Amino acid sequence: MRNILLLITALLFSTSLFSQIFEPIKWESSVKKESEDIFILHFEATLDKGWHLYSQQKVETDDIAPTATEFTFYNEDKAYELIGETTEPEGIQKFDKVFEMDIKYFEGKAVFTQKIKKLDPSLETIKAEVFFGVCDDEKCLAPDIVEFNLNLSGKKRNDTEKIEVSDNVVNKKESGPNISNQVLKKETTNKRGLWSTFILAFLSGFAALLTPCVFPMIPMTVSFFTKQSKTRAVGIKNAVIYGIFIIVIYVGLGSIVTAIFGADALNALSTNVWFNLLFFVLLVVFGLSFLGAFEIVLPNSWANKVDRQADRGGFIGIFFMALALAIVSFSCTGPIVGTILVEAASKGGIAPIVGMLGFSLAIALPFALFAMFPGWLNSLPKSGGWLNTVKVFLGFLELAFAFKFLSNADLVLQLGLLQREMFLAIWIAIFGTLSLYLLGKVKLPHDAPVEHISVGRLSLALLALTFTIYLIPGLWGAPLKLISGFPPPPTYSESPRGFGGTNNNELIDSELPEGAKYGEHGIISFTDYQIGLDYAKKVNKPVLIDFTGYACVNCRKMEEYVWSYPAVLKTLKNDIVLISLYVDYKKELPESEQYVSKTTGKKIKTIGNKWSDFQITRYKANAQPYYVLIDLQERNLNEPIGYTPDEGKYLKWLKDGLKNFTTTYGF
Repeated sequence: MRNILLLITALLFSTSLFSQIFEPIKWESSVKKESEDIFILHFEATLDKGWHLYSQQKVETDDIAPTATEFTFYNEDKAYELIGETTEPEGIQKFDKVFEMDIKYFEGKAVFTQKIKKLDPSLETIKAEVFFGVCDDEKCLAPDIVEFNLNLSGKKRNDTEKIEVSDNVVNKKESGPNISNQVLKKETTNKRGLWSTFILAFLSGFAALLTPCVFPMIPMTVSFFTKQSKTRAVGIKNAVIYGIFIIVIYVGLGSIVTAIFGADALNALSTNVWFNLLFFVLLVVFGLSFLGAFEIVLPNSWANKVDRQADRGGFIGIFFMALALAIVSFSCTGPIVGTILVEAASKGGIAPIVGMLGFSLAIALPFALFAMFPGWLNSLPKSGGWLNTVKVFLGFLELAFAFKFLSNADLVLQLGLLQREMFLAIWIAIFGTLSLYLLGKVKLPHDAPVEHISVGRLSLALLALTFTIYLIPGLWGAPLKLISGFPPPPTYSESPRGFGGTNNNELIDSELPEGAKYGEHGIISFTDYQIGLDYAKKVNKPVLIDFTGYACVNCRKMEEYVWSYPAVLKTLKNDIVLISLYVDYKKELPESEQYVSKTTGKKIKTIGNKWSDFQITRYKANAQPYYVLIDLQERNLNEPIGYTPDEGKYLKWLKDGLKNFTTTYGF
């Protein structure tokens, strides 16, 4: 009975996986005749929405890197010669936090061209091939090869090699809804990114309100509107218009930045090494200004001219009053505005406009609200030394944030100047000094004498000190999830495996099982299926097959963020045998082990080809990451899953499989 149930379960699982074969890219080739013996070969890749193809640029690194697109032209008879390199589109360039480098990729359509000179008059056909890999926001496919036979007559042809799988595997049309879901998730992520930009900018606007340049302006400006207006209603209206003009001015600034650089160019600029260095210098200057080293001010003539225009009255006068506020308060708001624009630039699109909307809304709201309820002015705290404390607090934050941009540049150049330990040491020094400042142990130029510190200041000091202490274990390899994404990754450090070379009581290498190695977080893993399976049978543990790739972004995200979750990590280390099969491993199999796949009809030449074919043939899936829990008879313990960024959901999946294993084997 139990075997029947297992068979039914296996059939259900395999049925649910039928739609896991993805074909998100199609290739077409054509030939353009330029002269009697000069031809241009065109290779056009069309990608489904949400998927991208990597550039031809190869990265010289021992670490993981994207799968570069690579063209090969077969010319054994020397019937033609290549003129120049294979060209490619401009594409999209960005710094990738997972790969820790600048990457270039293409979306939608990408056309590659190669100019050739025909040497043999009888030449009619040119044989070529492209090696490539494609990914979306959640998965990557194993690298593939497409062959082209280009007819020099210029006839256009579709050369995409389709995966011919067994009857149980559906075609691309049936897998469409899955891809649509990924696109929907991507759009949702973009919306969340804009909301986070808006909220952070809004909070920054409130912080700017509490600086010496802006806070005293609230009662002065509101009193002006209420006293100079004939009626209270007119005063409220003018104050509201004043607030609206503040929003218009700052949103206009965000629009100008976006228009000058372009919505897409901003992201590319912000991830460029030199722009990261420029942003670092700017934020250091802003930070030192807030600390009192100097003041950043616009020319006085600007303020005087705008102030004269404000006397004109009416809407024009109110507009120039708002502009005067922006100019006069620039020494306090300028660094904050600059920081918001820098951060928004890293997101690209309309993020700078959204950021300025959030910032200006926070600035404008108090003027409108206090004009409506002037009695609230009496509840405002008096100006004093606490305003400078806020300014200094923001200065420390600016300095800390600056080193993130220096870190980005260092990661791209791989100079090793700002590895994880050094970055954390700098942050510990900054926030530790901030704690001492808030406790009154450090004095800066513009500080007023303080006989005692307030409860609010003490609370901030304790918060900064707590954060400083939290950072310290990171020097010895702690993951520090609270600031994930800010410091360099653990792999970019002086001690990638933690202080002393080992973490979490790892075995020394000589005690590792045969064929095993240490993977992420010290997890023992096998890279050969049969060796790993034999070891699992020896120790009576279930097997987790991890179909992954060196160039798989989301595989790294799963390893860094989900596998590091304590309960997940404990399970992976103690309760299962991990077999990681890299589908993009290019090492060639011995000739005696090479074969033609019965499923796809392609020749399996590399170890990566072998594991990719294994995944397609057995599990009817070709995307990575892809996780399968099996028992000692190689039967599925539950339904395989792909990219699962929710730690709780991933842990539940592991526990469900382990429970089924225990029920079956009684261990």
